[in-house]
Amino acid sequence: MRDLKRRFDRPLTSYYLLLGAGLLLSVLGLVMVLSASQIFSRVTYGDFSAVFTKQAIAIGIGLPLMFIGARLPVRAYRMLAYPLLLGSIGLLCLVLVPGIGMEVNGNRNWIALGGPFQLQPSEFAKLGLVLWGADLLTRKQRMLGQWRHLFIPLFPGALLVLGLVMMGGDMGTAMILTVVVLALLWVAGAPGRLFVLALSTAAALATVFILMKPHRASRFASVYDPFSDPTGETLQAAHGIYALSTGGLFGSGIGTSYEKWGTLPEAHTDFIFAVIGEELGLVGTLSVLTLFAALGYAGIRVAGRTKDPFVRLAAGGATAWITAQATINIGAVLGLLPIAGVPLPLVSYGGSALLPTMFAVGMLLSFARTEPGAQKQLAAQGPGAVRRAFARILPRRER
Repeated sequence: MRDLKRRFDRPLTSYYLLLGAGLLLSVLGLVMVLSASQIFSRVTYGDFSAVFTKQAIAIGIGLPLMFIGARLPVRAYRMLAYPLLLGSIGLLCLVLVPGIGMEVNGNRNWIALGGPFQLQPSEFAKLGLVLWGADLLTRKQRMLGQWRHLFIPLFPGALLVLGLVMMGGDMGTAMILTVVVLALLWVAGAPGRLFVLALSTAAALATVFILMKPHRASRFASVYDPFSDPTGETLQAAHGIYALSTGGLFGSGIGTSYEKWGTLPEAHTDFIFAVIGEELGLVGTLSVLTLFAALGYAGIRVAGRTKDPFVRLAAGGATAWITAQATINIGAVLGLLPIAGVPLPLVSYGGSALLPTMFAVGMLLSFARTEPGAQKQLAAQGPGAVRRAFARILPRRER
């Protein structure tokens, strides 16, 4: 136990945890997208590997983005904050323009880029809100004891983004954005009564939006009884549990899922965790949970060890975004939470979700490099430090 604690106290612990968890989740996601999407791809595009090819292209773009993000200095992220948020708001406005925005599964939150490629601006808005909110609260650090400086302009800016997202009908993304704002306020040290007010307001608004759409109310009802209508309103919830329950300890094997044959909706996107449970079993699902726990621990560790207020806020906001989204997605598949329609970060199919998330992991890697002693240790290890670190973890081949 003492040796384990000593290992976790090393300066580069956060860096290697973030790097390892980010890469392993991305690789696992690519493999599972190939497995879960084959039938959908064949029926929709006439090619078993069409969806996988698009995901592989996204990974091919996302990996360089992640490693570029890992090399950017902190000041570069502060410079990106306003352009990224304003660009996201502009794209969210375009989504609402007839002929430009696209409606998918009842939500109008996509822009067609030509051919099979689409863009979901709300995914980039998550990263924009994290950076903008962190930069804003850092600039107002000495005035945060006054409520008006906590509220303005953070709340009006966040409400603008939330309003545009909700105009497209994407309540799941709105929930994640709300979590980001609350996380930023928590890290900034906002008083507890502010959270009572914010959570009460959010709960009231959520109730109104749920009652406005019958399908949202049915999603909440499915939590209490996911098998009440397994061929209708609760079909997705029921078949997600069916998939998990048939996986056993080690699963049926990659590529052998029964539910992906059209029975389980969104098998390669929102419900890919169910296919992981069916094909890789309890071991596979626990591995995914462990990787997200490692990523969350490392993000919190980065936020807790830094002296830079912007790094603390941005790391806290990004970690809350990724872990909250993973929790909401997995909770929905397990039948513990309503189906919110959000992808599993780094794992589910979708370049619009994958690219900003991988860049956010790169940002956390950049922040981890600023931890006390991290730069010195990286310099001492020299080129190939990452490869040698993984070589120590992975089993050696027998000679």
